[in-house]
Amino acid sequence: MKKIYLAGPDVFEKDSIKIGKKYVELCKKYGFEGLYPLDNVIDFDQPKQKIAQNIFSANKKLIEKCDIVIANLNSFRGKESDSGTVWECGYAFGLKKEVYGYISKKRTYIEQFKEKEKKSIDNITYDMKNRTIEDFDLPLNLMISCSVKKL
Repeated sequence: MKKIYLAGPDVFEKDSIKIGKKYVELCKKYGFEGLYPLDNVIDFDQPKQKIAQNIFSANKKLIEKCDIVIANLNSFRGKESDSGTVWECGYAFGLKKEVYGYISKKRTYIEQFKEKEKKSIDNITYDMKNRTIEDFDLPLNLMISCSVKKL
């Protein structure tokens, strides 16, 4: 049975365990084994940095064990996807895993900026700190958009 690592910021939601169980059941329904990061057993009775390292190692092992990664790439705490999820996608891509992503927004990355957050000079769009804003008609940064298959 193929294994799917379920990546995304869903682990930060109040009902994250319930969400994970729903995703794992959905995988099972279609003949896959779902691997949800919060299914890892972590000892939380130790220093915070040790906990963080244990979570990192456990999730990395799940990615190594899986055949497929399905990632929630919706914006998280800003315009970009969760940085941890993006790392997981990149790591899986580097391991030659199948990586799929989903997002609910239909706008391109540049369209996500409000008029007051951008300016155009010589047909190049900049943010208010004079950094160019990618304009490739993609919903996310080109490195994630070009490496992750759409669901």
